[in-house]
Amino acid sequence: MTSRLDVSVKAAALVGLASLAAAMGIGRFAFTPIFPLMQEKLGVTLAEGAGLATANYIGYLVGACATFTVAPKAAASAKWGLIVIALSTLAMGITSTLPTWFVLRLVAGVASAFVLVGASAWALAHLASHGRSDLAGWVFGGVGIGISLAGVIALASGTLRRTPAQAWAALGIIALLIAVLTWGRLSMTTAAPKGQEGIDATRLDSSAWLLVACYGVFGFGYIIPATFIPAAARALVPDPMVFGWAWPVFGLAAAVSTIGVSTLFRATAPRRVAAMSLLVMAAGVAAPAFDKSLGAVLMSAVCVGGTFMVVTMAAIQEARRLSTNPDRLIAALTAAFALGQLAGPMVVTLSLSAGFGFVLPGAAAAGLLACSALALLRSGGVTISRNQPLPSERTR
Repeated sequence: MTSRLDVSVKAAALVGLASLAAAMGIGRFAFTPIFPLMQEKLGVTLAEGAGLATANYIGYLVGACATFTVAPKAAASAKWGLIVIALSTLAMGITSTLPTWFVLRLVAGVASAFVLVGASAWALAHLASHGRSDLAGWVFGGVGIGISLAGVIALASGTLRRTPAQAWAALGIIALLIAVLTWGRLSMTTAAPKGQEGIDATRLDSSAWLLVACYGVFGFGYIIPATFIPAAARALVPDPMVFGWAWPVFGLAAAVSTIGVSTLFRATAPRRVAAMSLLVMAAGVAAPAFDKSLGAVLMSAVCVGGTFMVVTMAAIQEARRLSTNPDRLIAALTAAFALGQLAGPMVVTLSLSAGFGFVLPGAAAAGLLACSALALLRSGGVTISRNQPLPSERTR
């Protein structure tokens, strides 16, 4: 027999999952699998593609800084952000000029930051209010599901000889459906934890700033393979039925990993989970930098795809552990991530122009990720028993 409480908790997890699937899988990452199709059908160059990707990164940074500064209500951020993502994605399919695409990807990046901060804060607050933080993996698994969905649609479009406009339209319709279906649920509120009143939510201590710095390095390290995995696979294997699976595999690994880790390692401190994931990611980032085979590319897809959302989930859970008012810290993490991912392509461009290829940025990213992991491990972190709630849950 299912209680009303269980239905409420499951609904919160499902809304969080769907919101992050639209925000990140579509608003943030849909361009990556569609880009090879735009190259083939529309003649978009690598430099133009890098510009469009950078526009999205800049938008994501602007959105993260805005949420850090303005601190809007979580539900409102998620609801309106989802609408903007849907409309900007649909518009990508009905426009054909590079400047317009640049603006649309910028707007989608801004909205994605609002949804990530808002939807994750909203969903985790609901889960925590019922003592079900173990379901966080399902919420963050939505990102991987969205990435896989975008990858499959791009793969199907390439295989069936469809246009990039049709792929963008399909994803825009899906994002719009998600926005409509989650609108009412996102209006639900949860009681603020007792003892939260009077806490200075604007102050971040040294432990919080260390987390922010490491999360920024994570953004830099992950974006290099995340941006170039489909293009690298396409260069090695021209057949879209083969190279096109690189991105769906990346997303599937992300979805499975968050659910598995939240279930199997619930007793492990979030900071330690993030650190171990960064070490695995470092290996995935290094692989294609030194080995140009398809196997190395797929290894990178699994290692990076299998850890990047685990790091995000663990970092946001750590933000909740460090503060009973974590929204501002989550926004700071998102802004640091945006800065890191903005720096990644710039470093790649400089390395390519200097004749070093991907080896130098890949090695640098892997080294920085490993250093961040060690810093988090050295900083410690409590071990939470399987039946023990997070500190933010104990205040209820």
